[in-house]
Amino acid sequence: MSVNVERRTDPPGDSKHVREAWELKERIHRVDGVLRQRRGFFTDAYRRSTTHLILEDDEVIAFASVRRDGYVLFLAVDPDHRGRGLAERLIAEVAEEYQSVSCHARTTNERALGFYEHVGFEVKRRIDGYYEDGGDAYYLTLGPNSLRERLSEFVRG
Repeated sequence: MSVNVERRTDPPGDSKHVREAWELKERIHRVDGVLRQRRGFFTDAYRRSTTHLILEDDEVIAFASVRRDGYVLFLAVDPDHRGRGLAERLIAEVAEEYQSVSCHARTTNERALGFYEHVGFEVKRRIDGYYEDGGDAYYLTLGPNSLRERLSEFVRG
């Protein structure tokens, strides 16, 4: 059986893959208890951002939605496809496009925090009560000692 993996980008205003991205986000929410956005917020944010997608046999298996300033709104990888470097590949694409890359992550989301640390994000500050449910967040930026060189290999490779 042949597997066809490809990268696509939905520019701002293009919501071609918003339904599939929403369904993947909801699956992750059910499995991991994270990514708790409401559909309207998610759809509006997706439409205003650039979304980098990875598809396998025309199915969205990972995506990152990024604002014009390099802020990562959403980063999601299908649980069945984790461990393949897909999130690193997405962050690499973002890092190639923007001088500054930042995001928020729940202080309790150890998986996300471990990933962000691994690729070179640094915690800049803690924000208590950041999320609608009262959850706290860290604001992170991709640091100067990040894996930018290694990440950029993902984009070229």
